[in-house]
Amino acid sequence: MPSASMYRKCTNHPRLPSPGLPGLSIRSTPFSKRPSAMRSILALGKRIAEAVAVMLFLAMFSIFLLQVFTRYVLNHPLGWTIEVCLILYIWLVFWTAAFLLQESEHVTFSMLAEAVSPAKRRIFMIIGSLCLMVGFGSALPTVVDYVDFMQIESAPITQIPLSYVYAIFPVFLLAVTLRSLLRLISLIRQRPAARPAKPPVPAAGPDKLSSSDQHEAMSK
Repeated sequence: MPSASMYRKCTNHPRLPSPGLPGLSIRSTPFSKRPSAMRSILALGKRIAEAVAVMLFLAMFSIFLLQVFTRYVLNHPLGWTIEVCLILYIWLVFWTAAFLLQESEHVTFSMLAEAVSPAKRRIFMIIGSLCLMVGFGSALPTVVDYVDFMQIESAPITQIPLSYVYAIFPVFLLAVTLRSLLRLISLIRQRPAARPAKPPVPAAGPDKLSSSDQHEAMSK
C-alpha cells in the first residue's frame, strides 16, 4: 500500500508541456483568467473592420495607379477609375471613422473641459455622449429613407446606384449611436475620483518667520 510520502512525490511532479504546444502546461488556465466572450467578439470584430479598411484602401490605390498608367503612359485614360476612386474613398473614410477611430482620435474641442475639475469634466462627457446618441440616433431613420430613395439615381459612368454609394452613411450613424450609448453607460457607472487630501501645513519655524518676528523672538 503506498504511503503518504510516496503520494506527495507523485502529485508534486513538475508540469509537463502539452504535445504540439510548447510552453503550455497540461493544467487548464483558470476560468477567471480567460478572456471573456464579449472581449473576444469585440477583438474579432475589430480585426474584420481592419481587414475591410485595408481592402478598401488597396482597391482605391490600385485603381488610382491604373488611372495614372492609362493617362500618362498609354495616353488613353479610363473614365470609370475616377468615379470608383471617389466611391471607395467615401466608404473608406466613414468605415474607418465608424469602427476603427477612438474617441480621442476624433477632432474635439476640449479647452473648456480641461479647464474644470474631473467631476465637472465627467458631466461634460456625459452630456456630449448623450447629445451624440440622440442626434445621430434621431437622424438614422431619415438617412435610411433618403438612401433608399437614391436608388432611382445612378453614377454617370459606372451606373452604380447611388443607394449603394451612400449605404455607408446609415452604417456610420448606427455605429456612432451605439458607441455613444456604450460610452454613456460607462461614464454613468464610473465613480468620480476622490479629491486628494491636502497636505498638512507645517508649523512656522524660525526660518519661516520674518526678520522683525525673529528679532522679537530673540529679544524675548
